[in-house]
Amino acid sequence: MRQNYLLALGSAIILWLGWPPIPYSSPLLFMGFVPLLYAIERIMRGEYTRKGKKIFWLAFLTGFIWNTASIYWVYNAMSAYLPGYVAILIALIPFGLAPLLMATVFRAYYQLRKKTSIWYSFIGLVSCWLGYEFLHQCWDLAFPWMTLGNGFANFHQLIQWYSYTGIFGGSVWIWGANILLFMLVWQIREKIEAINNNLLALSLVVWSILPIAISLVIYYNYIEHINPSHVVVVQPNVDPYGKLRNIPPQEQLEDLVRLSESVAQPNTEFFIWPETAISASGGIDENEFRSYPAYERTVQFLNKYKNGNVLSGIESHQLYTFPKTPTAREVVPGRFFDPFNAAVLIDQSSKLQFYHKSKLVPGVEQMPFGGALAFMKPLFAHFGGSTGGYGSQDKPSVFYTRSGIGAAPVICYESIWGNYVTGYIKQGAQFIAIVTNDGWWGDTSGKDQHLQYAKLRAIENRRWVARSANTGISAFINQRGDIVQKTSWWQPNALAQEINLNEELTFYTRYGDLILFLALVGGVFSVFLLFSSKKKQKTPVFPNT
Repeated sequence: MRQNYLLALGSAIILWLGWPPIPYSSPLLFMGFVPLLYAIERIMRGEYTRKGKKIFWLAFLTGFIWNTASIYWVYNAMSAYLPGYVAILIALIPFGLAPLLMATVFRAYYQLRKKTSIWYSFIGLVSCWLGYEFLHQCWDLAFPWMTLGNGFANFHQLIQWYSYTGIFGGSVWIWGANILLFMLVWQIREKIEAINNNLLALSLVVWSILPIAISLVIYYNYIEHINPSHVVVVQPNVDPYGKLRNIPPQEQLEDLVRLSESVAQPNTEFFIWPETAISASGGIDENEFRSYPAYERTVQFLNKYKNGNVLSGIESHQLYTFPKTPTAREVVPGRFFDPFNAAVLIDQSSKLQFYHKSKLVPGVEQMPFGGALAFMKPLFAHFGGSTGGYGSQDKPSVFYTRSGIGAAPVICYESIWGNYVTGYIKQGAQFIAIVTNDGWWGDTSGKDQHLQYAKLRAIENRRWVARSANTGISAFINQRGDIVQKTSWWQPNALAQEINLNEELTFYTRYGDLILFLALVGGVFSVFLLFSSKKKQKTPVFPNT
C-alpha cells in the first residue's frame, strides 16, 4: 500500500501546483488525478481486503492535501483572532468536508466497477463528481471555491468557451483528459492494448487541444461593442483586524472621498467602494439612512459629478415590529432587529437602492442548518458575525441609475457562484461591480484566487468587472477576462477606467448550467446500474474490468 499512498500524494501535489494563483500551470490539472486513478486500479486488481475502504481513504488523502495546500488561508484568516479550537472547527468545513465528499465519489466509482464496465463507471465517476460540486454550491455548508473548473482561472485565454458551458464545462474537460491519459498510461505500463493506444493518444490530443484552439480563436477575435462608461474603484486599505490601521467610520468616509476625487473625471458615472465601506456605530438603519452624516457627505461629494453614483458596501440593519424574516431577533419587547451585509446605490436624488447579500459565509454570516446547530452559536459569535445569522434576500437584484445603466452589486463571496451572477445579468445588469474585503486573509493566495475567479464571471457573461477590495486586490477586468488594471496589496489607491457596457446575453447566461442536467441524468443512470446489475465476472480485458 505504500506505493499507492505515494501515488495519491502525487495526485495531490500535481493538483495543487495546477491550481491558481500559480500562473500558466492549469494544464497540470489534465494529469492531476492520473496517479490516484492508477493507485485505485492497482487496489481493484490486487489481492487486498476491504478494497472499498482503502480506495475511500486514498481519495480522502488526495483531497485533503490538495484542499489544504490550496486554501490554507481559511485557517490563516481565522486563527489570527479566534481561539485555536474554534478556528480549526470552522476550517474543517473546507479542509475536511470536501475531501470526505470527494472520497465518497471514488467509493461510488469502485462500486460501479464491480458491477459494470469501466466506461459506465467513468460516466458515473464524472456525474457523481459534478453532483458533489453542485452540492457544494447549494447546501448550508456551501463552499464552491474548489470547483474543478475554477482551476483554469489563471489561464483564461484557454477557456473562452465558458460563455457557453460555465465552470462545470471545465470540470468535465479536466476529467475527460485525466481519464484518457490514465487509460493510456495503464495500458502502456501493463503492456496490454484492449483499446488501440494510438486511438487513445489521438483522442486525448483532440479532447485537450480542440477546446483550446476554439478558445484562442474566440479570444483573439472577440471585439467589444463600444458603449463607454467611466468608472472609479477605490481601495481605502482599512485593517479589518484593527491592529495596524483601524480608523473611525467618518475618517474612513473622508478617505474614500479623497481617493475617489484623485482619479475622478467630470463624466464619471460610478464610484465603487468596498464591502462595509459605509458604516456607523451600531450599524446603519436603512429606513433612516438619509438622516446619517455618511449619507449627507456622500451626496455632497456627488454634487461635483453630474451623472455620478456611489455603489458601496454598507453595514446596515432594519427594525421591525414583528419578525419579518427568520434571522430577525427580538432586541426589546415588540422590537425586532435584522442585520445585513449589504450594498447601496446613492445618487443625487432622494432615491436609495439596497441589496442584501444572499450567499452568506457558513459559520460566519449564517448558522448552517438552522436550529440543528444552535448549540454552536457561542463559538461562531467569536468570528464577529451575528449569532442569529445575517439577513439576506432570495435572489439578486440590479441597481439602476437615473440614466438607465444597470449594475450588478456582487458582494465578496457571491462572486464565486457563476449561476447566481447570471441572475443579475438576466435582470439587465450591464457590468458587474464586486465589493469585497479580502483583508481577512492577509497576504496569502486567497486574495489572488478571489481575483482570478472574477475573471470567470467576466467571460461567462461577457461583462466588465469593476472590483473594489478594501485591502486589495482591486481591479478592472474586461469582457475577455483580461485584467486591465489592478492595485497592489495593502496600499490605499483608486483606479479609473472607461469600461464598455454590454446588454447582450451569452448562451450560458440564457441557459445556465446545462451540463449539470446531463450529470444528473448520468447520476440517475449510475444508480440504476448499481441496483439493477449483477456482479460481473472478473475479466482481464481492460475496458470491461
